[in-house]
Amino acid sequence: MTEKIYVIHENEEWTAHLFKRLDELGLPYEDWFTDESVVDLTEAPPEGVFYSRMSASSHTRGHRYAPEVTEALLAWLEHHGRKVFNGSRALRLEVSKVNQYMALNAAGVRTPKTIAANGKEQVLEAAKRLNAPSFITKHNRAGKGLGVQLFYSLEALEEFVEGPSFGDSVDGITLIQEYIQAPEPYITRCEFVGGKFVYAVRVDTSEGFELCPADACQIGDIFCPVGEEVEEKPKFQVIEGFNDPIITKYEEFLRQNNISVAGIEFIRDENGEIFTYDVNTNTNYNAEAEAKAGKFGMLELAKFLGEQLKTPAGAVK
Repeated sequence: MTEKIYVIHENEEWTAHLFKRLDELGLPYEDWFTDESVVDLTEAPPEGVFYSRMSASSHTRGHRYAPEVTEALLAWLEHHGRKVFNGSRALRLEVSKVNQYMALNAAGVRTPKTIAANGKEQVLEAAKRLNAPSFITKHNRAGKGLGVQLFYSLEALEEFVEGPSFGDSVDGITLIQEYIQAPEPYITRCEFVGGKFVYAVRVDTSEGFELCPADACQIGDIFCPVGEEVEEKPKFQVIEGFNDPIITKYEEFLRQNNISVAGIEFIRDENGEIFTYDVNTNTNYNAEAEAKAGKFGMLELAKFLGEQLKTPAGAVK
């Protein structure tokens, strides 16, 4: 049997572009849609290259236990020594911002001050302990901006927590995080394939903190107030010649955690200090921004997977 590239995921909208690129390159692949699945631990998995695109926001698409069954699948593949990219360690970071921040800090990457809490009273206690003039809440297992709200006082948080809009993260953990005020309304997202930097994107946040290139999620103007703009600017724009020491730190972070493909987001404060707040191990790319820049993340990913398919078992190119 000819070896293939197996793409593990739970969202067909996020694999269509990758499958198109794999088709263009004439690479054999199989779609492994993972939601309600069977993992036969008594059998050996097929040979080939396995790439996981499991998402922390799967529960918002009706796939509540997709990450858990994918964890079982990845454990099975890794036990049998299969070539897995974005495996169990990447999944652990994908579904927990707490794990992300601890791993980023271990690699010397600065993150915003954050406190994790379970329970309404504990969320309020965490905000008191953080003692920041402004802060945000967010879900620990998130994606799509879930649970993100900006607050300027404990009273506003208490009203929110006791009101009908408050909802727990799917894992029960709410994060209270210092709000980093940027002098300009944008964040930067760095894309990596094969653990190496591909390009950086400037994301305009003036109309809300919609960060996912493929699945933008409006979370309200309260987070980033809308300013008057004289000219219309693209929301996503590839930054030509981006070069910052943070890239080296990010690549080391990816190496330490066995992550091959990721989008890492950061914001600069008024002093130019970088704060990294999110790692996306099922990263997507904005087609319009890529077309203007002539750089294509999914093409680079397809090429990378193709190279790994040609590399002998046990080796990574």
